[in-house]
Amino acid sequence: MTKRAVVVGVGHYLPERVVPNSEFEQTLDTSDDWIKSRSGIERRHFAAEGENTSDLATHAATAALADAGLVADDIDAIILATSTADLTFPSAATMVQARLGMTRGFAFDVQAVCAGFVYALSNANALILSGQAKRVLVIGAETFSRIMDWTDRSTCVLFGDGAGALVLEANEIGENDADRGILAVDLNSDGRYQDLLYVDGGVSTQTTGFLRMQGNQVFRHAVEKLAKTAETALESAGFGPSDVDWIVPHQANIRIIQGTAKKMGLSMEKVVVTVQDHGNTSAASIPLALSVGKARGQIKSGDLIVTEAIGGGLAWGAVVIRW
Repeated sequence: MTKRAVVVGVGHYLPERVVPNSEFEQTLDTSDDWIKSRSGIERRHFAAEGENTSDLATHAATAALADAGLVADDIDAIILATSTADLTFPSAATMVQARLGMTRGFAFDVQAVCAGFVYALSNANALILSGQAKRVLVIGAETFSRIMDWTDRSTCVLFGDGAGALVLEANEIGENDADRGILAVDLNSDGRYQDLLYVDGGVSTQTTGFLRMQGNQVFRHAVEKLAKTAETALESAGFGPSDVDWIVPHQANIRIIQGTAKKMGLSMEKVVVTVQDHGNTSAASIPLALSVGKARGQIKSGDLIVTEAIGGGLAWGAVVIRW
């Protein structure tokens, strides 16, 4: 018998405030057409005053638990991927644990920027395969609106706030069962590229800072590295791009998404795209897209899915999942 970490529930949450591209025309030299043509983004959501990352994460977690038919104390661990935690410490994950009423197990944050959810899935998979946990709640949640330079039109129009969550459960896969669950993971990072995407502040420098990005360079690295990591993960699982039912990519920019699909030789008809509705929500974008894809009826049981993401670090990776 083979043990797998199987997805049994999914959910997401977006703040109530919707910010269309036209809102930026009042303060920046930009337009709806300019933003859409360069990113594919039409609108994004911003958290309300006093609404923090842990709040968004809790809403998404609650939705995922309901989808799985579980309650908080059925969960052994919470892993929350975020770069915008409420406080320096404690972790936002422990805040979610408390708000869910989970009185057992453990919770911790993972920080790998936009690749954070891929890293969190890898950690959750390892916990399940090692027997340390039977059920893991994996969340991606961000409030990137809090680290934007509103005078920089090249970055501030691209990002939004949101959260998504999955519940993973240990299942024994027998010879006659579908080969469901996480089948392969590929993780990478290269700190030499730090200056391409970073926040110019932090705790040890006693500054808050703003997001800074060399967009053209990030684009070049993203398409090459995302296609390669996806193909590496697929090969590890014994598949190729032609076997994929859905690519569920990090929703950063439609041109990156299109370029990656083209490099893998796949049609955009096999790609779940949600970036137009919420912009780049960093670590939240993959679980958010998985939840929306399921709700749309695109993602179905038995589908072979590859998720891939790249973020500051640079850090990037991919996960292959049989839904």
